[in-house]
This record gives sequence, structure tokens and C-alpha cells, in this order.
Amino acid sequence: MFSMFARIFLQRTLYSATFTNNTNIFRCLKTIAPSIDQCSNPFSGKGSCGRSVPNDDYFATIHHVSNIVRRDIYLERTLNKMHISSIVNSELVYRVLRSCCQHGIESFRFFNWARTQHPQYDPTTVEFEELLKTLARTAHWETMWKVVQQMKAQNIPISPSIVSFIIEHYGKRGLIDQAVELFNRLKNFDCPQTTEVYNAMLFALCEVKNFQGAYALIRRMIRKGTVPDKQTYSILVNGWCSAGKMREAQEFLEEMSRKGFNPPVRGRDLLIDGLLSAGYLESAKGLVRKMTKEGFVPDVGTFNSLAEAICKTGEIDFCIDLFNDVCRSGLCPDIETYKIVITAASKVGRIDEAFQILHRSIEAGHRPFPSLYAPILKAFFRRGQFDDAFSFFSDMKLKGHPPNRPLYTMLIKMCSRGGRFVEASNYLVEMTELNLLPMSRSFDMVTDGLKNCGKHDLAKRIEHWRYLSNRLKAVRMICPLFDTTRWVRNLERSYFKMWNLYCSGQHPQPFKVTENDSGFAFDH
Repeated sequence: MFSMFARIFLQRTLYSATFTNNTNIFRCLKTIAPSIDQCSNPFSGKGSCGRSVPNDDYFATIHHVSNIVRRDIYLERTLNKMHISSIVNSELVYRVLRSCCQHGIESFRFFNWARTQHPQYDPTTVEFEELLKTLARTAHWETMWKVVQQMKAQNIPISPSIVSFIIEHYGKRGLIDQAVELFNRLKNFDCPQTTEVYNAMLFALCEVKNFQGAYALIRRMIRKGTVPDKQTYSILVNGWCSAGKMREAQEFLEEMSRKGFNPPVRGRDLLIDGLLSAGYLESAKGLVRKMTKEGFVPDVGTFNSLAEAICKTGEIDFCIDLFNDVCRSGLCPDIETYKIVITAASKVGRIDEAFQILHRSIEAGHRPFPSLYAPILKAFFRRGQFDDAFSFFSDMKLKGHPPNRPLYTMLIKMCSRGGRFVEASNYLVEMTELNLLPMSRSFDMVTDGLKNCGKHDLAKRIEHWRYLSNRLKAVRMICPLFDTTRWVRNLERSYFKMWNLYCSGQHPQPFKVTENDSGFAFDH
């Protein structure tokens, strides 16, 4: 039975496996080129070509090219052997540059190779900006300025977002003089000094603790008519709080309010965020307590940051009590708030409160997802309430999002620890029905447990199932470069249908396996 099925795939996969050296792989990649439709891709710029290659083959090619750029010393020579000139366009270059974002000089060499070896390729602003980001991120400043000069020679403008990115990375490296020089020279690049650029300059000044310069820049910003936004206030408040200058941060917010520049969020929320960023958790907690006593509540994003920081320190009871207090004062939690508090309540065994919070989120219109109710399931298992856990899981499958692989893995592990091996094997089967491949250790736990409790027949079936699954995985992974999503999916579906036939005692009939995502021979 297995040989009939495996023969269909072994013929295709073993054929691909014969391409063991780079030259043969390049020859196989070359077959992609004839299926290119000229100039059909809206992503690409002038002079670039589109693609009608299947997505899986196209992205496999991008992945392979990216590996060459990152790891090959003689990348230009290796890329020339691939003969992929017909598919070198703006989209491919951009995707490779983004994939190699931590390799500055290598990305620059690839970009030059694409420009010099392929006359039909005309780079657009997207590729230039991605390359500038990579060079700034990796601190290759001299090469970065060469690229800027190339852009200027081609009359390609530099956007404020790219200038902001470069200034911020100058600040992170402590190169404040270079950041100031770039900020003052923006007129030469026809780039306006927007709020985003001012924020980047403020960030660079705060990184080197030059708060006087930052405050002077704020005054210049207002004098030039540029309106500060939330990020402007957050950068300065976070900088002052990180330096322990709480009073200066408060005075700054009060002064800006007197001048008519009120921040988009309340000043206290900015102070709480700044204290949390600086690591002053107790001060942030005290400020929130003071707010709630006065009848005010923090912003939901601020509360989420505070709750997460409190839970990391182990003060879970305080976090839950604080959540109840701010909700009574008028806080409207979002889904992230519910996730933080439900996880915290479940960890300390307050399952009833976790249940109440979960149902409150459902009443608020949130559909529970697996990571939201998984902590409650785990709390049930830890207390030995397996029947309650199974009932709750069945209820969540109807009311919430479909379970995912980590959730099923957790269920199998907890059932095995509690000696409920039959239920664990049922979850293995249920995972397969949902096209979720179980982990090897899940098979080990279930089969060992079934043998220990005397259920050898069921353990034998699970072991045979695992054997077939491993054989199929080995077959399809012989040539990972050409392993595609649709083939993996069809392999899983084929195997599951054959497993059902095997368990029912029926004789399998020959059928043709097709690479069709929408229809399958035994799905009807």
C-alpha cells in the first residue's frame, strides 16, 4: 500500500535529488526564465519585468539567491552561473536586499551586480532606500554616502523616513556630530525637515544625554511652525526619565501645555511609559495608584505596558487587583489587556477570575484565540481537572478561533503527564484532520504511555502511523530547494486518506495525485 503511494512521489523527488552540485542547481533554476511575462508586474519600475512563475518556485529562487549573497565570498561569479537574467527585476532585487538586511557590503555588491550585469534592470526608489537602510544599520557610512550620491545623480529624492532612519542610527552609534550635519544639510537633498525628522534628531540627542540640545531643538521646531506629535513628547519624556530627571519631564509637559501644545495623550501616561522604559517600576505603580484614587485611568496601551512589567516581576495578585480597579474606574480593555491578565490569573490558580475575564472579553465582542484560553486549559490540567479541561476545550472550539499546533502539543503533553493517553492519541488524530503535523516527542509520549498502560494494539497503530509519516517527510525533504507548499499539503492529505483506509480494513484503489489546492481526489 505504501509502495504504491510512495512510488508516485519518489520518482519526482529523487529526480530533483540528482541535482547535487551548484552547477546543476543553476541549470534547473534556468528553466524558470522562459515563463516570464515582460513588464507585467506593477511592483517593478521602469525597465523591469514581471513574473508568471509559480510563487513557490519564485520564492525558492529568492531564498537561494539570498543565501548566496550572505555566504558566498565570490557571489558575483556564482550569481552569473545561475543564468537568471530574465527574472532580475525591481521586485526580486528588493526582496533579496530585504532578506540580507544584516549584511551591508554583501547587499551593496549584489545591488551593483544587478545594475551592471542586467541592462534591462533600472533600480527604483524602493531598492535604493532598502539598501540605504541596510548600510546604515550595519554602520557602513562611507558606502552609504556613495549610494546617496548615485541617487542624487539620477534625480531620485531621499524621503524624510530614510533620513530619520539614518539619523537615529547615527544616534545609536553615538555619532551625534554626523547626525547634526545631516540634519542641517537636508536642503541639499531637497528633503523637508518634517516632524518625523525632528523626532529622529531628538532621539539622537537623547541617546547621548544632550537634553539641553534636545530642548533647544524643540524650541526651534515650534518657531519653524512644525507641530509636535505624540512621538515628540515620548522621546523627551523617556530620555529624561531614563536619566532620573522626573521633575524636568513634568516641567517640560507643563510648559508645552502653557504654550498651547498639548500632547495627543495625557502627560501622566507619557510619564508612566517613560518610567517603565527607564526601569522605574515602583514609581510607575505609585503614579497609577495616585491616578486611580483621583478617579482617572491610564491609557489602555500604557496599562498594558505596566501590567506586563508587573507580571514579569511576579506580582501577579497586584496586577489582577489593579486591573479590576481600573476597569471599575472606566478603563476599556483591548484584546492584549485580556491576554495579559488571563495569563496572570491562570498562573496563580485564580481560574474563576480568569473565566470571568475571558467571558467579559467575549461579551465585549472579542473572539477568543488559542493563546488567550490556553493558560486556563493549562491551569485546569495542573489542578487535575481533566474533564473540566476537555469540556472547556470543546466549548472554545465552537466559540473561538480554530486550535493551532502549539495548543494541541500542549494538550497532548498535559494528557500524557496525567496518564490520559487515550485522549492524547485522540488529539493526535484530531491534529492530523486539521492538517497540523504532530511533533516527534508527542508520538513518543503517547506510544510509551499506551504501552505502559497495556494498550499495545493502539500503540502499534500510532507507531505505524509515525513510521509512514517519517517516510513521507524523508521523501519530500530530499531536495528542500524545490519542496513547495502545495506538495507538502498534498502529501499530508494523501497520507491521511490512506491511513483512514488502513484503519477501516479497506483495500486502497489506485488514484491520481494532483497538485491542486482547491480539489483533491478523495476530498469529494
